[in-house]
Amino acid sequence: MKKSISILLILSLCISLHGCSKVSTNIYNGINNKKLENKATSLDNTCINWFFIPNNEFRTPEINDKLNFKLSDYDAIYNGPKTPNIKSLYLTFDEGYENGYTEQILDVLKEKNVKAIFFVTSHYIVYSPDTVKRMVDEGHIVANHTNHHYSMPSVTYSTDVFNKELTDVENKFKELTGKDIPKFFRPPMGQYSEKSLAMTKDLGYKTVFWSFAYGDYEPSNQPSPQEAKKHILGHLHDGSILLLHAISKTNADILGEVIDEARKSGYEFYLLP
Repeated sequence: MKKSISILLILSLCISLHGCSKVSTNIYNGINNKKLENKATSLDNTCINWFFIPNNEFRTPEINDKLNFKLSDYDAIYNGPKTPNIKSLYLTFDEGYENGYTEQILDVLKEKNVKAIFFVTSHYIVYSPDTVKRMVDEGHIVANHTNHHYSMPSVTYSTDVFNKELTDVENKFKELTGKDIPKFFRPPMGQYSEKSLAMTKDLGYKTVFWSFAYGDYEPSNQPSPQEAKKHILGHLHDGSILLLHAISKTNADILGEVIDEARKSGYEFYLLP
């Protein structure tokens, strides 16, 4: 049991741990040479990797307890609202590029009458416009996953550069759909700082982390369907924001069964308000 939890914790770290040390030079480069006209200027820009500590008791996992600020101060969440009479789940997909499975995922969601949030990059909007329009037409939320998928603390040295990572996605989404993009944001690689959270909030966004994820993000190294279902269904909890990657064949293949089994266990799927 302890070994299983340890493995899941390592996976949760690997999902977000993508090299804060590699971007440390960019994080601070130019800060002393350019005065930022932003109220977040003086905040700490130490790069932090999002992680959670899974458990086998269907409880909300613990998160980093060493932060010297509250996530809620910057409209950042990792667990969604709980409903009075039924346990709630919030299904989210990260979409950096298309790997041939999103249409299958959308088919399943339509069949099961489930809505999800798809966090997309500019690249995804440009190269998969019909899929993005289908997401919108079928009632899903399409949200912001940045222009270049940079670690956000690495671009806080310039308010213009930072803002452009989000506004470029906004503009491409508006050009494609005629709609304003909903103000939900997922930081690439789960990397953030107090400063980047504040700058994101200044743009009107709610930062959406997650309370479940697993090793589904390598197309050439996919978990078996049995293993994946066990991970997902074994760690459901009320209000859970599930992060799944739409590039995963396994996710596309098991999604319908996961939805059915979750509902049998007393859960229902909702969109974040």
